[in-house]
Amino acid sequence: MTPLRILFIFVLLHLTMASKEELQTVIQGNGLFTKQLYSVLAKKEGNVFFSPISVHAVLSMAYQGAGGSTYEALTNSLNVPDHSIAAKGYNSVLGQLNNVSGIELSMANKIYIKEGYELQSEFQEVTAKQFLSAVEPVNFNESEKAAKTINTWVEEKTKEKIKDLVKAEDLNEDTRLVLLNAIYFKGNWASKFDAAETRPQKFYINNNDSIEVQMMKKKSKYNYKEDRTLDAQVLELPYSNPDISMIIILPNKRDGIVKLEEKLANVDLTKITENMYKPEVIVSLPKFKIETEIDLNGPLQELGLGEIFNQKSADFSKMLKTPEQLVVSKVVQKAFIEVNEEGAEAAAATNILLLARTMKQHWPEEEFIVDHPCIILIQAHTNLSTKIRARASNVLFAGKLTFSV
Repeated sequence: MTPLRILFIFVLLHLTMASKEELQTVIQGNGLFTKQLYSVLAKKEGNVFFSPISVHAVLSMAYQGAGGSTYEALTNSLNVPDHSIAAKGYNSVLGQLNNVSGIELSMANKIYIKEGYELQSEFQEVTAKQFLSAVEPVNFNESEKAAKTINTWVEEKTKEKIKDLVKAEDLNEDTRLVLLNAIYFKGNWASKFDAAETRPQKFYINNNDSIEVQMMKKKSKYNYKEDRTLDAQVLELPYSNPDISMIIILPNKRDGIVKLEEKLANVDLTKITENMYKPEVIVSLPKFKIETEIDLNGPLQELGLGEIFNQKSADFSKMLKTPEQLVVSKVVQKAFIEVNEEGAEAAAATNILLLARTMKQHWPEEEFIVDHPCIILIQAHTNLSTKIRARASNVLFAGKLTFSV
């Protein structure tokens, strides 16, 4: 019998209450998954932009319906030791991200199922209760109509930034399920750039070649550090809600992006903002917009998830009330980000704790000029312990800004 297909779609746009340990496990798992997926996607030339949490979340939903070697592959790739930990952790993540004030941030899941089919009770319960996912029946045989239904939901959740994600040719009579995650973010800077200060300036694609960009400029107090291990500067630009911030990792050398990427393989991205201080920083940052569409079948196979695409051994037997074998046919993600003087808008999907100081400190003024390729993260910060003032950060979006294609 030819295995029937599940179509996983990821879109970009940050209960049974999980314990702090479960939440931290999911955050750390997403952080490691971010590094691993970035290392694969960064092999291509040009800009990179994606939402690791969107991919991680929808795979965590699929994790709930997996068995056998497929379950083990997802355990290893998601970096979460058990499907119930993933479910409870994401329930807390969704609760936090969807209740952030002062900015627009939302993350949603959805399952489309072929008319006449039913989800197994346990799978339906956990995806509804923990992942807050609604289920909607559609007729995949009418592929044009089904694609329009799905794309309408995606457009609504991403404020029309992501369009035509699903193609009619992606759907057919063998399609049984479409699993979706959409995340959307729009936030103003805590300290906006003055548009009158924006000027044309060179951005160096490499040591010799440059292009002209519109460079914004701002002087303010920011969390900052010079990381000698990475041979890079790290800057945190907070949004109007300090629970969310953009992290820019800028190599000290114009052609240092490749070596920086290699070094980041050994860094916990969820803790990249540790050991920063807050001097006056003169920031020069280009205005930019990136739109990407990524076929994730190959990258996920590189990360050890070839099992979910394997027609002989894929095991999603805990999803449907049917003995039919299911296998993933396609994984795709579209992403969008725009950064300007007001702030940033991203679609595809901080609690910043400042230590009290007993005495006023003065630091020399720093300069942070983004005039060559760098790495950008948008993170949501979570307080893990008020007693020890520990926090971890969920990576909502990640990318590489190069201005080359």
